[in-house]
Amino acid sequence: MPAFNPLIEKLSPPPVPSVAAWGRAYDGSRGPLIDLSQAVPGYPAHPDMLRLLGETGSSKAFTGYGPIEGEAELRTAYAAHVSEVYGAGIGLNNIHITSGCNQAFVCAAMTVAGPGNTVLMTEPFYFNHETTLAMMGVKTAFVACEAANGFLPDLMGLEAAITGDVRALALVSPNNPTGAIYPPSLLEAIFKLCREKGIWLILDETYRDFLPVAGQAPHALFGLDGWEDTLISLYSFSKSFCIPGHRLGAITAGPVAIEQIAKIMDNLQICAPRAAQAAVAKALPLLADWREENRQEIGRRADALKAVMRAVNDWKLDAIGAYFAFVRHPFPGRSSAEVAEKLARQAGIICIPGAYFGEHQQDYLRFAFANADVATIGLLQERLQNFSLS
Repeated sequence: MPAFNPLIEKLSPPPVPSVAAWGRAYDGSRGPLIDLSQAVPGYPAHPDMLRLLGETGSSKAFTGYGPIEGEAELRTAYAAHVSEVYGAGIGLNNIHITSGCNQAFVCAAMTVAGPGNTVLMTEPFYFNHETTLAMMGVKTAFVACEAANGFLPDLMGLEAAITGDVRALALVSPNNPTGAIYPPSLLEAIFKLCREKGIWLILDETYRDFLPVAGQAPHALFGLDGWEDTLISLYSFSKSFCIPGHRLGAITAGPVAIEQIAKIMDNLQICAPRAAQAAVAKALPLLADWREENRQEIGRRADALKAVMRAVNDWKLDAIGAYFAFVRHPFPGRSSAEVAEKLARQAGIICIPGAYFGEHQQDYLRFAFANADVATIGLLQERLQNFSLS
């Protein structure tokens, strides 16, 4: 057999299918399986969203290739949406539509870094970001984020880590896996540091629609001098519209960066799915109230999980926000994979081991609680209380 690409061959298998296999071994003795593994909305898309997808999906108008940067209708609608959310002046030329936010990150990373360059990340990190860089031959360096600091990075630590080969800093807020929400003041300080050091700030804001307070801008970076030469913001339509299978994301950046990203997109898949773009362009204004209701529902699920964790003596909720909770398990010295596997097989709770988000996260599990309703989250209490590794 010919050799494989060593950069790909050395990667571990995708985490979510791996932990799903543990769940399939559960015998059902504790009740229904509780899946807290993958970050998916645990409620269906709105009927109007489905109607729009049906109309656009059956239209001949969207069966051919479309503009590389995305449909003008969606770019215009999303630019207006971003302008409203952030109180900034964003135009069509600042927007590039991608096939999901993972692809948005691929495009952003390839635009600013190549083999041998370094992208700085925080730890815990989102595993798909780390593996994306690894398969591109881009090196990664990490700044530890401690539980005592709410899993937020220390500005001095970030500055010390920006060495000469660092081309970008990649952040996720609200964070995956911890749920930590970066305060606007911290993001502004980080942006100014990146601008001063001459590196890019890639900010993944996939979960920004699920912040705990409505109507507050996640940050003011789009109003700062030089933002188009420093910031690349990423977004996903999957969570807000409950359409992850339609693979639709977006990049907000300066026009010069958008031009570079289009070169990559043309080679990756030419254009994002056109029918979904046309549907979302109409759904953005149409379903605003429904998306707000979903934000409130995710907040209720977060509150339910907080209540459960307060009642479970030895488990500790070290961070929670948007879709995620980072939970410290009560088995020091035991690997997070061992704990997660037995939790799935014995208690019917599927979650992601902390070590998948960094080698120093063995004491943690990631609960993607947005996938479970309030009643289901309530079932966790008894199962966690009665769980042991023996």
